[in-house]
Amino acid sequence: MSYRKERNFSLKEVEHTTYAGVNFTKLSVESLEELCKNTLEDGMHGLCFSLYEDGQKPGDTITEEQVRKRIEIIKPYTKWIRSFSCTDGNEFIPRIAKEYGIKTLVGAWLGDDSEINKKEISGLIKLAKEGFVDIAAVGNEVMYRKDLTEDELLDFMAEVKEAIPTTIPIGYVDAYYEFSDRPRITEACDIILANCYPYWEGCPLEYSLQHMKQMYYQAAQAGNGKRVIITETGWPSEGGEFKGSFASKENYMKYFINAQAWSAKDNIEMFYFSSFDESWKVGAEGDVGAYWGLWDKNENLKF
Repeated sequence: MSYRKERNFSLKEVEHTTYAGVNFTKLSVESLEELCKNTLEDGMHGLCFSLYEDGQKPGDTITEEQVRKRIEIIKPYTKWIRSFSCTDGNEFIPRIAKEYGIKTLVGAWLGDDSEINKKEISGLIKLAKEGFVDIAAVGNEVMYRKDLTEDELLDFMAEVKEAIPTTIPIGYVDAYYEFSDRPRITEACDIILANCYPYWEGCPLEYSLQHMKQMYYQAAQAGNGKRVIITETGWPSEGGEFKGSFASKENYMKYFINAQAWSAKDNIEMFYFSSFDESWKVGAEGDVGAYWGLWDKNENLKF
């Protein structure tokens, strides 16, 4: 997810009580790194899976061996894995995850290419029928990109819901506020899958935890009692600044610690973005796009 010009952080939105999370004032960088390691070793609910190594990009076909290597790195630390596509090697992700006892949120990547959309939907249905899908995500930020109309997306959601076992909930992934703005899509979801990025709304790090909470509760209010999952949240470790948000290793570590502490304390289902840095993401997101991983592009843990 990248910057959306219609969304800007305002200090008025933040309650001025216990907004900052963990008190980091007396911690050195070395202490932060140690706390990050301890947080990671305590485990997390979910992790977004970064598929592409340096020099690769979406559309490249990825081997089973590459997927397995990366899943083996992250498997000790997460209960769930989120994948974004069901083609070009992405279909290996839920299959291999299940071998290791990891639950799966499996996404069909929808866009403006009808043939690719058909393949993605077919792939998601196949994986679900074979028992590799715990939650099915039909599309990711399609409304933001304006690749489909609401009716087209709703048709795809209905097709998947009709075809897969009734025990598998389906949803659509987008920014938290889309579920307030698009009630027909929200109604069609069994489960609300909300992306929450204080960074991309220009939120300073010290207010970011409270801002993310407010994002979550806005999606929950729109869902009117439906289960809500944060499908993406994170903070870049380098790459510059965006309004009041500063990408740095220190801020990245603080955000990770705060997010995981809140997730554990309040039993919030959260998929952290992301597992590995991906160089191809430099572009629309600027330099920060390549630095969202807990591990760097060479699969070395950053802390």
